[in-house]
Amino acid sequence: MAPKKDTKETSASTKKKDTPAASTTATASAKKTTKPTGSSTTTKVVTKERKEKVQSKALKAKQRVVRGNKLTRNRKIHTKPTFRRPFTLRLKRQPKYPRRSAPKRNRLDHFAIVKYPLTTESAMKKIEDNNTLVFIVNIRANKPLIKQAVKKMYDVEAETINTLIRPDGEKKAYVRLKADHDALDVANRIGII
Repeated sequence: MAPKKDTKETSASTKKKDTPAASTTATASAKKTTKPTGSSTTTKVVTKERKEKVQSKALKAKQRVVRGNKLTRNRKIHTKPTFRRPFTLRLKRQPKYPRRSAPKRNRLDHFAIVKYPLTTESAMKKIEDNNTLVFIVNIRANKPLIKQAVKKMYDVEAETINTLIRPDGEKKAYVRLKADHDALDVANRIGII
């Protein structure tokens, strides 16, 4: 019969709440946890702030479930003792202004490549017998550069070029001309014969 008694008390408290004068006393008594002598249930009043806090906590938990809990991080398992740095995108430089005021001048032009023709007896023999001109050239000049310089300066096509570095440190170039050019004529035009 104890449960019936309990229901009567709760109905009485709701009737008291309807009246404005008794509303303050009802909330004060409701805040206190009343223990009826015969029952083990307690009445608990939830305040607005507590309700909001609980709702926000529940919303955060819901978001964590939907989004997935990112507290754990998956790391790559390295199976080798060496670590190679991965290739990344390397962009070409795009400077805002030129670092030099003027571009570099090519110091190895055709006048710097061919220094002078050789006029020794062996060089003259090469001109007459092998259709070959002999020049002293810049030490840094290579065969394609020598071929270009001879064509530009003397208007002749070179068939092959052989080079050597003399004991005194100069580079000598043997320029064999094509069959349609005569080395004697070119030598006369240059003025070495």
